[in-house]
Amino acid sequence: MSGILQLTKDLISINSVTPDDKGCQKLMTDRLREIGFEIDDLKFGEVDNFWAKRGNIAPAFVFAGHTDVVPVGKNWKTDPFKPTVIDGLLYGRGAADMKGSLAAMITATERFVKDFPAHKGSIGFLITSDEEGPAVDGTIKICEYLKAQNQAVDYCLVGEPSSSEQLGDVIKNGRRGSLNATLTLIGKQGHIAYPHLANNPIHLLAPVLNSLIAEVWDEGNDYFPATSFQVSNMHSGAGVTNVIPAEVEMVFNFRYSSESTHEGLQKRVCEILDSHALEYKIDWNHSGYPFLTPKGDLVSACTQAIKEVKGIDSELSTSGGTSDGRFIAPILGAQVVELGPLNATIHQVDECVSVKDLEDLSDIYYQVLKNILA
Repeated sequence: MSGILQLTKDLISINSVTPDDKGCQKLMTDRLREIGFEIDDLKFGEVDNFWAKRGNIAPAFVFAGHTDVVPVGKNWKTDPFKPTVIDGLLYGRGAADMKGSLAAMITATERFVKDFPAHKGSIGFLITSDEEGPAVDGTIKICEYLKAQNQAVDYCLVGEPSSSEQLGDVIKNGRRGSLNATLTLIGKQGHIAYPHLANNPIHLLAPVLNSLIAEVWDEGNDYFPATSFQVSNMHSGAGVTNVIPAEVEMVFNFRYSSESTHEGLQKRVCEILDSHALEYKIDWNHSGYPFLTPKGDLVSACTQAIKEVKGIDSELSTSGGTSDGRFIAPILGAQVVELGPLNATIHQVDECVSVKDLEDLSDIYYQVLKNILA
């Protein structure tokens, strides 16, 4: 059994459903200490995190990731915490998201340090167990800690599963921002047979919703698609058929490009609401700024590594949801990319990763280290 396969299986065997690490990080830090890393164990709230560093000079290249996994669900064909290889695929919760990437980071770094013990710059690991959950005591807290320590980070590779059809075909070099809101539109409750004595908030909402859907928030740019507005939840009513409700609640989200700001989107939503002369309240939750790493040293190092290992040209993309890159890029000012295995089975029953892809991913990470620090 190869070193990366064994380490990936060891990590999967630990039931680290968010936010419980349960020893995954110790597996990593024990191996990093053996190759000269200094470890800062950083616990915030109930969340285990660590920062590891080898060297103290620029440029600083950092691997970032998470040891927590989502709940397993039901009807797996194998035990999700007993990693099993079937027809070249390793099954287990976290195989693709992202314990395979963590194992690739460790094995690539071990190999690189052995081959280049006097490498230039420094190597860091920024690891949390709070990425799949609320993400309030994880990467954002580590980044704030590093900033307070005046720890520079020049380049950061996040091991999120970025690949689509084959390993390395997509590199995420940015992500859209995310803005959430809960709108409560206030009407007047009454008997459904006497609508003139009530004011139905659901009816009031209809033209507002049409306006929000029809609004062109921006047109995107060369790196980002246009900002999208989507309703995720609506709730109203007393649960009976003869009462006009007093209020209606609507939850919605913006995934926004760098052409917009969360402050600007909030202002425009309120202007639309005010234009309809409605009584309302709205609660906002801004969960991530957009970030972008244009073509440069880090992107080139990754695309060249993929070309060397896999023989393919990679596509740069900012699609998908949010990641912890939303904290690393703005707080630390680092170039950030996401590069990892196929995302076809992440968060699903029977999550799996190709054993060959694990080997190749370790090779890719090794080549990235060579391209930047050798």
